[in-house]
Amino acid sequence: MPFSSSQASLVLFLFLLLVLSINFTSPLPLSTNGRWIVDSATGRRMKLACVNWASHLEPMLAEGLDKKPLGVIVAEIRRLRFNCVRLTWATYMFTQPGHGDQPVEETLDSLGLAEAKGGVARNNPLVLNMTHVEAYAAVVDELGKQGVMVVLDNHVSKPKWCCAYDDGNGFFGDEYFDPEEWLRGLVAVAEHFNGKSQVVGMSVRNELRGPRQNDYDWYQYIRTAATKVHQANPNVLVILSGLNWASDLSFLRKRPVGLSLGRKLVYEAHWYSFSGDRKIWEVQPVDRVCANAVQRMEDQAGFLSSGPGAVPLFLGEFGFDQTGKSQADDRFLSCFMGYAAGKDLDWALWALQGSYYYRQGVVGPEETFGVLDFNWDGLRNPKFKERFQLVQTMVQDPSSNSPMSYIMYHPQSGLCIRANNNHEIGTAECQHWSRWIHYRDGSPIRLMGTPLCLKALGDGLPPVLSNDCSNRRSAWRSISNSKLHVAATDEHGNRLCLEKKSNESSVILTRKCICVDDDSGCTENPQGQWFKFVPTNT
Repeated sequence: MPFSSSQASLVLFLFLLLVLSINFTSPLPLSTNGRWIVDSATGRRMKLACVNWASHLEPMLAEGLDKKPLGVIVAEIRRLRFNCVRLTWATYMFTQPGHGDQPVEETLDSLGLAEAKGGVARNNPLVLNMTHVEAYAAVVDELGKQGVMVVLDNHVSKPKWCCAYDDGNGFFGDEYFDPEEWLRGLVAVAEHFNGKSQVVGMSVRNELRGPRQNDYDWYQYIRTAATKVHQANPNVLVILSGLNWASDLSFLRKRPVGLSLGRKLVYEAHWYSFSGDRKIWEVQPVDRVCANAVQRMEDQAGFLSSGPGAVPLFLGEFGFDQTGKSQADDRFLSCFMGYAAGKDLDWALWALQGSYYYRQGVVGPEETFGVLDFNWDGLRNPKFKERFQLVQTMVQDPSSNSPMSYIMYHPQSGLCIRANNNHEIGTAECQHWSRWIHYRDGSPIRLMGTPLCLKALGDGLPPVLSNDCSNRRSAWRSISNSKLHVAATDEHGNRLCLEKKSNESSVILTRKCICVDDDSGCTENPQGQWFKFVPTNT
C-alpha cells in the first residue's frame, strides 16, 4: 500500500532521527590522525565537546544523584549538546579496601550526609546499596546507553577536592600519591572498563603540581602509565597532561615523550582566568591580556597541535563563573572562545554539577562554575546554549573536499555574522553560518559565491554588502595585539572596527576602534568589537 505524504514525512523523520542517533553513538573506538581525533573504523573526525562530571570527592559518587534520577541527568547532558563526559575518579576507590568496596549508603552516613542520602533514596534508590565501584560503573553504563562518550579521568589519589599546591595529591611521591599504587589503579580501571565502547579515553592524571614536580619524573612515570593503560585496554585514547596544574607541556619541545601507542596518544591542557594572574583581566587593557594569555597557551601547549608533527590537544578543563558576577571570567571566556573556535579544539568544560554533596568540609555547597543550577533544575546561565553553539560544532573536517572559507564569529555573544536573502547582515545563531572569503590582511571580505564584499560606510553606521570592492572602505585587516579587531579605513584615514551594537541587538556597526594601540591607560572593554575569522570546510 503506498504511503500518504504525511506517512512518508513521518518515515523520513524517523529515518533521519535514526541516522543522527547512529552518528552520535557509533564512531567508536577512537584513534588519532595528525592533530585530529578520528573514528578508528572510518577515519572521519570525531570532535569531543565534553563536560566534566565530578566523582572524586569524599563521597566517591557522581554529584547530583541526590537531585535527579541518573537517566534524567544524562538526558540533560545530551540536550545541552555535550557528546562526552570527563568523569573523574580517585585512585583509592580502586586500590584500597574500605573505599571502592564500601556501600554508598555507609559512606554517606559516615560523612553525616543525611539530606544527600535522602535525596539519593528518592531519585536513585538502587545506588545506596551499590559499592562505589558499582555506582561509578552504573554512571558509565547510563552514559553509554544514551550515546554519550566517556573519558575516565584520574583526578586525585585520596578522595578530596582538587587542587591545592601542597595537598599531598600533587606529584609522584607526595603523601597520598604513591606511584606504584597509582599505576595499579590505572590498570584496574582500564581493565574494568575494557569492552565498554562508550569509554573512549583515559586521562592518566589530573593537574600535576607542587614543590616536587619536575620533568625527569614526569617522563619516567607518565611513560610507564601510558604503556600500562594501553596494554590493559588498547581501545582507549591515552591522554597525558603536563606540569603546573596541567598548563605546561613546553618541555616536549626539546624531548618528545617517545611512545608508540598505535595512534592512541592525546595531550591535555587546562586553562582558566586564574591560570596566570586573574586580577590582570580587570586592571590591564583586555586586548593585551588576551594576546598574552593566548601566546602563553601556544608556548606551553598549543604548539603541539600545529606543524609537521602535530598531535591532538584536548583542553580537558576550562571554566568560568556562570553567575556572570566575575568580570575577569567574563573577559577571559571571550578570549578563550575565540582561540578554541579558531583552532576547532576538543575540550571539556568545568563543570556539569551545580552543587556538591560535600566539599572542603562544607555540606551541600554550590558550584558557581556549574552549567546546572543548585537544584539541577535548569541552566545557571540562560545564555549558555547560545554562547557555546559554535565551539560544540565541528567546523574543520580533515576528510572534507569542500573549499576552506571563514565564519565571522563574535566570541562575546557566541553568535556569527550572517547575510540574509536581501544581503543585509547582522549577528545570528551559528547553526547556519555565512561563508566569507578573506585572503589576507588589507583585502576585501567577500561573501562566498557572490561578487559582494563588506564595505564600511562610516562611524556609527552599519556596513553593507557592495559590488564596490576596490577602495579602502572595503579593505579589512585584523588589528590590535589580540588580532580580534577587524578594521577598515574611512575616507579620512580613520580606522573603523566592526562592532555588535549591544547585547540585545543583532545589528553590526562600524565604530572607532577601542584600545587597539596597547594603550596602558585604556580601561574600556573592547569585546563588543572582537570578531574571529574561524576557518571552516564543513
